[in-house]
Amino acid sequence: MHVRTVACLIGMTLASPALADGPPRQYVGAGAAAGNTAPPFSEAVLVGDTLYVAGHVGIDPKTQQAVAGADAEAHAVLDAVQHTIEASGMTMDDLVSVTVYCTDLQLYDTFNAVYRGYFHGHFPARAFIGVDKLVRGAHFEVAGIATKPR
Repeated sequence: MHVRTVACLIGMTLASPALADGPPRQYVGAGAAAGNTAPPFSEAVLVGDTLYVAGHVGIDPKTQQAVAGADAEAHAVLDAVQHTIEASGMTMDDLVSVTVYCTDLQLYDTFNAVYRGYFHGHFPARAFIGVDKLVRGAHFEVAGIATKPR
């Protein structure tokens, strides 16, 4: 897994440079611009009506490690995803696909109990994938794709 950090820890920026080919892109997150000191990726990229959300983990800003407790960590990671999506003018209900990476598949029900509270309508398509390790000692990493309603 590549290093992913919580969007609210590094701040949100929105830039929209015009590209010569294809629709304009808007980059969300402090890592959006090359040359700055944030991790070298954007929290999300909006291309047309589609938002590609990078993997997020639930990090404690004081320790830079995963939030203690699976329930609290699930809230932290989903709050980070929600913050990124809202910075792009969307909501969690605009997600159409979500991928969850988890270091302990026994936490499936714990994660689901928290996850349900972030949606008001139908749930997006989702994969829940077991992995050996995640950055910063995290149990969960969440990435997704959202589309703007027409």
